Amino acid sequence: MDPTNAAREGTPGPGPSGPLDITVLTGGPSSERAVSLASGAAVAGALERCGHRVTPADIDRTDATALDREGLDVVFIALHGDFGESGDVQDLCEQRHLAYTGSDATASRLALDKAAAKQLFRRAGLTTPNWMILEHYHVPSQMHRWLAELPPPVVCKPVDGGSSVDITIARDTAARDAALERLLDDYGRALVEAYVPGREVTVGILADEALPVLEVVPQGEFYDYRAKYADDAGTRYTFEHGLGDDVCARLQAAARTAHDALGCRDMSRVDFVLDEAGTAHVLEINTIPGFTSHSLLPKAAARVGVSFEALVNRLVALAAERAACR
Repeated sequence: MDPTNAAREGTPGPGPSGPLDITVLTGGPSSERAVSLASGAAVAGALERCGHRVTPADIDRTDATALDREGLDVVFIALHGDFGESGDVQDLCEQRHLAYTGSDATASRLALDKAAAKQLFRRAGLTTPNWMILEHYHVPSQMHRWLAELPPPVVCKPVDGGSSVDITIARDTAARDAALERLLDDYGRALVEAYVPGREVTVGILADEALPVLEVVPQGEFYDYRAKYADDAGTRYTFEHGLGDDVCARLQAAARTAHDALGCRDMSRVDFVLDEAGTAHVLEINTIPGFTSHSLLPKAAARVGVSFEALVNRLVALAAERAACR
């Protein structure tokens, strides 16, 4: 099905049987809390404009009582990072037999764990940069023997983080070692990945269909947290990237393969680096992409005529349809 038509099934307006009672989960305990609050506010406003009854709720592991509200039809999960994308809140919804947006707990855990996701990408025949995982308990001498097999430049990042928080492009061993020390102190694990120079592109998935290819052109070294969210960062987003139809088709097919390899559903955003030879390297997949004014999935949906309201309403409709089929 064409993504435009698929999304138009969820055009602004109440659900199949009238307005739905929706709780929008926002905030949460992760390092991406600020982004999640912005996403949640945008989603809640859009769903209200669609005619739904909306209750925003900021929950965490110590207090999930918002999920026990009587009359709740659908939970819209706008929590980014740990707890929201880690499968935890999905488990809480499943335990309560609640309909919720996005991927299930298993797919969420796989996607948030970059190493697990990369293994599945490889198994599905996709190209992804070489990597290794280091743990805080590894002996330093052993770590350096392993690291010799993946020399700089490398990218050092949390294994299960998002929004480019605490990512470093290390171009020499000193920068690499300093980045790893910080990551191991803060997270206990670190992913070291071969640095692939090239163009940063992303493909959104909506209702299992690939949206147009979007190129991200940051002013800085890469698309880091500031480039993503600061109003004055100067990041350019363009669909006028000059990539041929065949290249775009390959990127969209690879995005669908990545989405399916992890068992994702409803939506995702797959990030690539396109190298000089034209090879697309999958970096990661996001099961709950941002819903802020800077976010890429809404930009791609808008490119095919799907408004922000239609986008979030479609996601709610998909969740409600699953509940109806139980």
